Amino acid sequence: MQGAKVVFLHGLRPEIVDVITQYTPDGWTTELATAATPIDEQKAMVEDADFLLVYGARLHDDVLRAAENARLVQLLAAGYDSMNLPLMAALEVPCANNGGANSWAVADHALLLMLALYKQLMPVEPATREGRWNAPITGSNTFEMANKLVGVLGIGNIGRQVARRVLGFDAQVQYYDLYPLDEERERELDVRRVSLDELFRTSDIVTCHAPLTPQTRHIVNRERLAMMKPTAVLINTARGPVVDESALIEALRNGVIAGAGLDVFEQEPVDPDNPLLRMDNVVVTPHMAGTTWNTWFRRAQFGYENMQRVWNGEAPQAIARDFD
Repeated sequence: MQGAKVVFLHGLRPEIVDVITQYTPDGWTTELATAATPIDEQKAMVEDADFLLVYGARLHDDVLRAAENARLVQLLAAGYDSMNLPLMAALEVPCANNGGANSWAVADHALLLMLALYKQLMPVEPATREGRWNAPITGSNTFEMANKLVGVLGIGNIGRQVARRVLGFDAQVQYYDLYPLDEERERELDVRRVSLDELFRTSDIVTCHAPLTPQTRHIVNRERLAMMKPTAVLINTARGPVVDESALIEALRNGVIAGAGLDVFEQEPVDPDNPLLRMDNVVVTPHMAGTTWNTWFRRAQFGYENMQRVWNGEAPQAIARDFD
């Protein structure tokens, strides 16, 4: 029996592509296309493809329609908001994300943003280099994680890893999710389920780990920011539009909340004139939370193993949900 054909549509450096494609099973082939590959050429490539593997490049609808034999669209990313899930459903082609392969990396980054805010890392680092010893530290503007209440918005793979990490700092964890954990899992993780409003009202840190869907777009809005403690901070390593950015800017300017740590923005790359970039109580990074060398190996292994499941007649894991 001839092995499967995978078309890998990507926007990655060659050394990373090499890492990923080394997981191609024996007897299978992986053909490469990039965002620069003409659409007609992409369509020709996928006509006899068994699987589409996607990261960092747009999968055009015409290309998806041309992939008449495709059994699965496998993403190497966790987010799937750029995928046309209704069209995939109509074509009866399931879509799977990366199965949590980047969850450790994103959870590490969320914790980094929390600690950077609490320890005033961004102002003290240049001050130390410039000879302004301890200048930004007042004695009342640095904090510790112990005994803080961390509210996790979205308790999927990443949210659970964040919970484990902050518990290691002697914080407490509460969460909100449309698909809550069962009681046994909550006890195992030592987390408490609360309503969305209670999460915002009572948390010292609200950290966003929900996928971007119609239900979660601007779930962090003006009203919910107004519920937060004036000493609370917001972390977003999920997707930019989970947070109403204009409402966040207003809340930060007016002291409604104390600060924010942001790896994602409503417009990416972020506009250099975005007011968030000029705020002393904001830590920003360029949508890099899930990008570590280590993750590529896990992403690739999961992706190809998931495609093998389908090739062997099994159901794929980590299916992306359409919330419309």
